[in-house]
Amino acid sequence: MQIVFVILLSLGAYSWYFLDRPVFGKTPSGELLERVKKSPNYINGSFVNLEETPNFAPGISMWDAAKTFLNKPKNTEPEKEIPSIKTHLPSLDPTAPQLVWFGHSSYYLMVDGIKILVDPVFSGNASPVSLFAKSFKGSDVYSAKDFPEVDILLITHDHYDHLDYKTVMELEGKYKRIITSLGVSAHLVSWGIDAAKITELDWWQESALVQAGNAKIIATPSRHFSGRKFTRNQSLWSSFVLKTLNYSIFLGGDSGYGKHFKEIGNKFGPFNLALLECGQYNAMWPYIHMMPEEVITAKMDLQADVLMPVHWAKFSLALHPWNESINRLKKEAELKSQKITTPLIGEVVQIGKQYPDSVWWNF
Repeated sequence: MQIVFVILLSLGAYSWYFLDRPVFGKTPSGELLERVKKSPNYINGSFVNLEETPNFAPGISMWDAAKTFLNKPKNTEPEKEIPSIKTHLPSLDPTAPQLVWFGHSSYYLMVDGIKILVDPVFSGNASPVSLFAKSFKGSDVYSAKDFPEVDILLITHDHYDHLDYKTVMELEGKYKRIITSLGVSAHLVSWGIDAAKITELDWWQESALVQAGNAKIIATPSRHFSGRKFTRNQSLWSSFVLKTLNYSIFLGGDSGYGKHFKEIGNKFGPFNLALLECGQYNAMWPYIHMMPEEVITAKMDLQADVLMPVHWAKFSLALHPWNESINRLKKEAELKSQKITTPLIGEVVQIGKQYPDSVWWNF
């Protein structure tokens, strides 16, 4: 019995030590928690979606989903190295409307003199444990040291494939402000980031961007969830609308399809460009990630001229073939006569002028 007790005590102590690491962050407390509680989207102790959003489809349990990952197909990862272009980011003209994608949901956006870095993940994995959710070979050609100073570091929500502890710490000193969803600052402040640099937004709230006159960022709804440990939905998940003098751009975080896309399109559209997730979906969790065909419907709801699909080509977080999402989306776009752009990692997209559309992923 003494041996069993010692083993259990040791396991408990290790578990406490493991879960107390900085990478897991913190949940809101104190003044931040009081602000969170005042949100109309925070009900009975957690944030909620605009419409009912079960974690899984009817009849599916977490155990059912977990079992499928024990036999994950090999084609969820590419057989060859992902192709890329190494653009010298500091040389780009920030006054020209441009965008550079780094795989998954990370991209660098320059519009009307404003430089914004969205959901950067350059640590090599989308997990608190380096053995899991590793990036595809060839997809990690950029790191924090490649960036000039940016005006805004934008974090859509707190999942590991969007809020990466190592990357955020390595970028310290290269961003003037962080704009994020309500409650996410609990993680950031626990990592030593100055709270004065952080702006948190609830859905439909906006923040002025002093770099360019009347430019602003508006937090808008998405249909998803949050959490880095066991407790979910203690911080908000958002999409964002960027409005500048000359451009309207939709920066979609993770989201299942829902009525919010049409509402956002009616309020803030039309958009020159919409960046929407395309990947990591499954019929077992159809409410929190869109099927590729739904992404095209969301683009149309938003009244977007051009769609750039993101949330693919870097991590295998679902069970579909790694390039299935982009092939299905492209087919649907052609069927519905919708314009998309599909740049390589690192390839420059010139907004309103040049939209790369080569099919580089079928290998």
